Amino acid sequence: MSHRVVALAYDRLCTFEFGCTVELFALPRPELSVPWYEFAVCALERGPLRATGGIEVRVRLPLRLLDSADTIVIPGWRDPAEAPPPPLVAMLQQAFARGARLCSICSGVFVLAAAGVLDGRRATTHWRYVAQLAARYPRIRVEPNALYVDEGRLLTSAGSAAGLDMLLHLVRCDFGAKIANQVAQRLVAAPHALASLAARAAMSTRTLQREFTASTGLAPHQWLLAERVERAKELLETTRLTAQGIATRVGLGSAESLRHHFRRRVGTTPGQYRRRFSQRT
Repeated sequence: MSHRVVALAYDRLCTFEFGCTVELFALPRPELSVPWYEFAVCALERGPLRATGGIEVRVRLPLRLLDSADTIVIPGWRDPAEAPPPPLVAMLQQAFARGARLCSICSGVFVLAAAGVLDGRRATTHWRYVAQLAARYPRIRVEPNALYVDEGRLLTSAGSAAGLDMLLHLVRCDFGAKIANQVAQRLVAAPHALASLAARAAMSTRTLQREFTASTGLAPHQWLLAERVERAKELLETTRLTAQGIATRVGLGSAESLRHHFRRRVGTTPGQYRRRFSQRT
């Protein structure tokens, strides 16, 4: 049976987050051995929708398309301080009640929070909005350092780039690690390393996760990110490598990803850290 993914489009649309969603679910993937998702976009408002960067988006399908979605993606939100319209809130509540999966990227978590579906559950968002989310919705257990949080049928991601990791995680949940890694390779994104770590440890992925968390208090990907940031700190202190060069060396892929994880874990930017702690003259 086909699995319908519906992305929400709205005026002042977050272009990057929306683009990530389209890239993951809308492209035909004849190279895969599985039937791919059925993808559609629905509009919150009528008429051309403005998007970041001076772009206009025209969407044919109305909001009621959410009623038939198996997975709904909220690709950011135009203003965390703006409450989403009541009809959208009601449709998300109904979708969750009937068993749909709800996902948000970055500031999109405020839409799910307004719907009340995150109450009593863990969630994350961009570091700029963590305090605002926790203050406005005290019943949500906000995870400030998580790349993304999976609560079964509710998934939330941190910043924009983290949304891509969360969407790849969805693919892995639906189709397995092999398919997810094939998609990651086409995106030229780093595949999830859990299967590789489990193979090296001669364990199943489930056993590795259990034993790793019991030994370190961290999930494998959290430990790996922490180690990469620690290595980045060392390189910032002792070399003149660029941010991109360091990101490549430590396995974070891009300078943007390095800055994102570095700020979340160290509380400052790589550049500020280098100016304070560099051992080179």
